[in-house]
Amino acid sequence: MNVIEVKDLRKEYGNVIAVDGISFEVRSKEIFSLLGPNGAGKTTTVEIIEGIRNATEGTVKIFGKSMDAHIKEKIGVLPQEFQSFERLTVRETLIYFSRLYKKCGNIDEIISIVGLKEKENELYKNLSGGQRQRVGVAVSLVGNPELVFLDEPTTGLDPAARRGLWNVIKKLKEDGKTVFLTTHYMEEAEYLSDRVAIMHNGKIISIGSPKELIEKYGEKTRIIISIKDKLIEIETEEDEIPELIEKIRRDGTKYDRIEIKRANLEDVFLKLTGARLK
Repeated sequence: MNVIEVKDLRKEYGNVIAVDGISFEVRSKEIFSLLGPNGAGKTTTVEIIEGIRNATEGTVKIFGKSMDAHIKEKIGVLPQEFQSFERLTVRETLIYFSRLYKKCGNIDEIISIVGLKEKENELYKNLSGGQRQRVGVAVSLVGNPELVFLDEPTTGLDPAARRGLWNVIKKLKEDGKTVFLTTHYMEEAEYLSDRVAIMHNGKIISIGSPKELIEKYGEKTRIIISIKDKLIEIETEEDEIPELIEKIRRDGTKYDRIEIKRANLEDVFLKLTGARLK
């Protein structure tokens, strides 16, 4: 079942085309990532799907219908640069936002899901950046949504906080929710996503699972052998790696280190666009 269906979506701002006729679908209970650099059109696309902006052309259906009040009850949203009330605690914040919904989730369960049990009585203004983002995710869950939009949820976080939030996002899928993630972090999209749509200059240039995209566009796995001042690179198939390394050892080759470099989404993006994602 498709939770979201986007067809021929276009958004113009005067002479600027922010979204250029894109089409895709998001399946039930998957983590779907819209991946691309800042300015690619990701946030505009998401805001149109959420009903915040109007499209110039094209259609969007959520749960098979156009956006209405009933559909809005089924979605949760974490916007870019989430901010909350500085002098409310974590628990007070969730109670406040829960009153905006006819039905709401269990506050204790939500606090547990996002890993803020020990901080539930801490004022928002005293939380770290990663903890504040977790509050944002928690707010997106208070209406017990079936579909959750997370727009650049880990921007500005340190690596440890980012990894922690990844675990929260994985848990949402485990709990049966569909997650629509926008990000410009390749590693994030590759780790979290069931499927990825790569967006560049307002267009979707490829879509598929990370594995499918890497197999289609990525280079073969390379073994890099460092011998004194020389680097020797060998292209190989993934299943041939153990045998090749064993052969190097049997031959008595004296090396300083062996590095295995696998293709990733960064390589895919470079091949498709000619530029690395910054």
